[in-house]
Amino acid sequence: MNHIYLASGSPRRREILENLGYTVERLPAEIDETPYPQEKAADYVQRLARGKNAAAVAQWQAAHTEPPEFPILTADTTVAYQNQILGKPENPAHAAEMLAQLSATTHQVYTAVSAYWQGETRTLLQQSDVTFKAMNAEEISAYIAGGEPMDKAGAYGIQGLGGVFVAHLQGSFTGVMGLPVFETVELLAQFGLAVPPFDK
Repeated sequence: MNHIYLASGSPRRREILENLGYTVERLPAEIDETPYPQEKAADYVQRLARGKNAAAVAQWQAAHTEPPEFPILTADTTVAYQNQILGKPENPAHAAEMLAQLSATTHQVYTAVSAYWQGETRTLLQQSDVTFKAMNAEEISAYIAGGEPMDKAGAYGIQGLGGVFVAHLQGSFTGVMGLPVFETVELLAQFGLAVPPFDK
């Protein structure tokens, strides 16, 4: 089985799955993503990944009499610096503040992946440590002017121009993108599902 339901609007997650050989169908899964007071980043992403999965399953069950034909996959990614969750910037000034904070430091990127199959939900967490080079104000301003940071947690995308700021990565490149390949495949394999590489 290489067909999967993805409860995420992220084009990056869809692209990663399709590159692995999956046929992807999107399902809606809208939830409140507000962090709880003092919530740790690792707990936050796991809660959101499970919550998105539960929302997608509930919407499926409300619209169908039969169970999902394929696994339902969700994920959530967040950036944390000194245990503080850095979400998507509210405006360009906020993006500049985040990027200046991350300059010449190491921060954490957490991605939780949650899968539902045949009545069971399982979740795995992946953590990466990302070190930025020292960035000057002109670089930060030019990067923001291009628009890339505005819909990204931590105000950067490692797969785009933001990658030029990454001096060192310990962890998963695809995890920082939003869907860690190893953990995703491991999660699906736990259900006994066929995983890449698929036979032609």
